[in-house]
Amino acid sequence: MSRARPHHPRCRGLGAVAVIVVLVAMAGMAATVLRMGAQAATVQQQDVAAQRATAAARSGLEWGLYRALVDNWASCFNTSQTLNFMSESGVLVTVRCNSVLYYESETSSGVPTMVRVYTLEATACNGSGSCPDATAAVRQGYVEARLVAQATSQ
Repeated sequence: MSRARPHHPRCRGLGAVAVIVVLVAMAGMAATVLRMGAQAATVQQQDVAAQRATAAARSGLEWGLYRALVDNWASCFNTSQTLNFMSESGVLVTVRCNSVLYYESETSSGVPTMVRVYTLEATACNGSGSCPDATAAVRQGYVEARLVAQATSQ
């Protein structure tokens, strides 16, 4: 016949405590994984919005160059125009234009050759009014892209 061993009073419930510790640790790891996934999604959304803003700024710059060089944007002197791409991409573009007329040289007959230098700046953002949008810049998710170009015409 075998004798039953008496249980030591300090060993009771040790398995339950170990299970609780393991469960709490696993819950903490699961919460960390979920939080990292949410942050990754936010970063990806910001990246897509920044790419849209850059593409919109490039489009605005090309539009401004066309207006200046092909359409002879005569009023291109400290002017700006806002293009609304909100329905397509959620982006506004403000194109600023400035031009200066220079006398570059003279022809052989002494007639001065004039050159107009255009400076165009396209700023795209996901704001609500015009770009840059100082009121929207403080909110999370605001993106802005700015491109500058100079061109000459004779």
